[in-house]
Amino acid sequence: MAWREAAATQSRARPEEYWAKPVPGFGPADARIAVIGLAPAAHGSNRTGRMFTGDRSGDFLFEALHAVGLASQPQAVSRDDGMRLIDTRMAAPVRCAPPENKPTPEERDNCRPWLATELELLRPTLRAVVVLGAFGWQALLPVLSAAGWTVPKPRPVFGHGVEVVLPAADGGPPLTLLGCYHVSPHNTFTGRLTQEMVRDVFRRARAVADDQE
Repeated sequence: MAWREAAATQSRARPEEYWAKPVPGFGPADARIAVIGLAPAAHGSNRTGRMFTGDRSGDFLFEALHAVGLASQPQAVSRDDGMRLIDTRMAAPVRCAPPENKPTPEERDNCRPWLATELELLRPTLRAVVVLGAFGWQALLPVLSAAGWTVPKPRPVFGHGVEVVLPAADGGPPLTLLGCYHVSPHNTFTGRLTQEMVRDVFRRARAVADDQE
């Protein structure tokens, strides 16, 4: 908490008042698709108070979501910019900006109840989850297991384009997990992750959700 709030005073290039609090999920409560990220960026979500808003990672992600019909506009700059997610909700395993944008397992475990509650509330409608990066993948699997989906053993390994179907323990609709490299500048600037790669993953998520109707 102390680092999260201190980060709000570090950048003189951004004179506006920072959110500097835990960042909640964003999107409709009856979404069929979830996007699981990593943690708020110090001068992105920690500044604007909305998931993936106000930094280069978010710019890349929202451009892709808009292109495939899951976001109302291609750019997200502030909480009041009119952005609307379509049938999609964003959440993160860690809710506060961590030092150097590198969350620890302890932070992940402390925030786990918030992610678990969010997924339990989405459970009646949720059909596909796009996980951005290995940290989010590893954090999510035990939460999904506790929420009522059957995670295979050994646990599936993260990779871009990996797709895993998790049966529901109660016999309800299954959940499809889809892996995607994180939309960080480290991946997008180097070409490891392209717009078309991200769009393909979300097109697949949308197709899965449609097939489950």
